[in-house]
Amino acid sequence: MTQTNATHTDTMGAGNTVLVIGGSGKTGRRTVARLRELGVETRAASRSGDTLFDWADRTTWQAALDGVDAVYIVPLDTSPSPTPAFVAQAVASGVRRLVLLSARGVDVPGYFGSSFEGGGPHMESEVAVRSSGVAWTILRPGWFAQNFSEGVFLDGVRAGELALPTGSGAAAFVDADDIAAVAVAALTDEDGHDGEVYELSGPRALGIADVLEEIAKVTGVRAAYVPVEESVFRAGLVAQGLPEEEAALWTDAMKPIRTSQEAPVTDGVRRALGRPPRDVTDFVRDASAAGAWS
Repeated sequence: MTQTNATHTDTMGAGNTVLVIGGSGKTGRRTVARLRELGVETRAASRSGDTLFDWADRTTWQAALDGVDAVYIVPLDTSPSPTPAFVAQAVASGVRRLVLLSARGVDVPGYFGSSFEGGGPHMESEVAVRSSGVAWTILRPGWFAQNFSEGVFLDGVRAGELALPTGSGAAAFVDADDIAAVAVAALTDEDGHDGEVYELSGPRALGIADVLEEIAKVTGVRAAYVPVEESVFRAGLVAQGLPEEEAALWTDAMKPIRTSQEAPVTDGVRRALGRPPRDVTDFVRDASAAGAWS
């Protein structure tokens, strides 16, 4: 997969266009940047992006899809999922390739809590993509390392205390840059990725306290990990204004860390890219340089 920019562009073909749903998100904006570096015509789609796209407003879908050859789909975490309807519209519009951001463990019963019964919206999206009739690739990443630098854990890190219902569990946190790299490979390479399901992880398992120590080593910013009960965590989210259903979803999503189901290292990055995944130390170095914890 170590092709030159020219090879990628030639593989896509002249005039081909990629639509990135969630183009301003963690993996979406990285995917957009990489595609544009390769010279691929790319539409960054979101409610506030270059291309207007709103999952809740189907009138925005067609304009985003017109003339598009491939789509990177970052679905909503809601059920029933709008992804099946979108996939049908995309195929009818002439899209020939779909790359879906799913989640690790969606096909494992009980991997998450009750909020993800039957695989939840991610499995609904996977079924739609698999049965679309066009080329498809599915990415199943575990917990993102970037949750510590630009996501749900950031405020706790900056405040000096990260309270989570993850016990002494561990996870092989995956770098969002690796997810984007795999997405770009699947979107631009005609051969080798069709029908593939890539389970994506980092190269080693770490507990929450271990990641915080990695951050402290590089930045001097120290935060303590405080294990809390699920009920306490969920109540805290509700007290902050989160709806009960969303608070339950976030709490259940952390179960795979607590149970260390996220700890096993997978081979998805190596299979897709021919190299090992980036380590948490790489992520911390880059995030620090970008001022994540300043």
